[in-house]
Amino acid sequence: MNFVAMDFETASGKRYSACSLALTIVRDSQVVDEFYSLIKPDTDFFWRNVQIHGIHERDVANAPAFPEVWEHVAPFFQRDRLVIAHNAPFDNGVLRSTLEHYNLPTPRYLTLDTVKTSRKFFPEFPNHKLNTVCDELGIDLHHHHNALDDSLACANILLYEANHFGTQPLKNFVTVNA
Repeated sequence: MNFVAMDFETASGKRYSACSLALTIVRDSQVVDEFYSLIKPDTDFFWRNVQIHGIHERDVANAPAFPEVWEHVAPFFQRDRLVIAHNAPFDNGVLRSTLEHYNLPTPRYLTLDTVKTSRKFFPEFPNHKLNTVCDELGIDLHHHHNALDDSLACANILLYEANHFGTQPLKNFVTVNA
């Protein structure tokens, strides 16, 4: 399997307020690389978001703005590439809104939501939050709501599902993000 697991953290309820981004790159069913960056958002921080992820305004004071980060990661978002996330509508929405906010073109790429796959394959779990699914499957999740740890955990969920159920059933969950 080849894919990229993506996770954003946001500074506020505004979808374009990305304050960190992580990507975990998987090739031939192996994690081969990771990318992480703090992002200086074009918005104020809301205390509740800070409480969740622990990123403060001072932490991103010298961080790059999103367009600079996008230059490094844009090649992963192509028509034939699979980009996954746990609660993909949120992360895909943050990406789309942030690109729109900075007047950058929105790419088309394949996407898959591991919340949906975990609901299908593990209906008996008490819920399908990232930390719950990781606990139930024995996947390490060191710092929940740290984008890098979350993207790695998401990648490991999909790899677990592929190993136990095969890749064919997973294809039904792939959609085009446009």
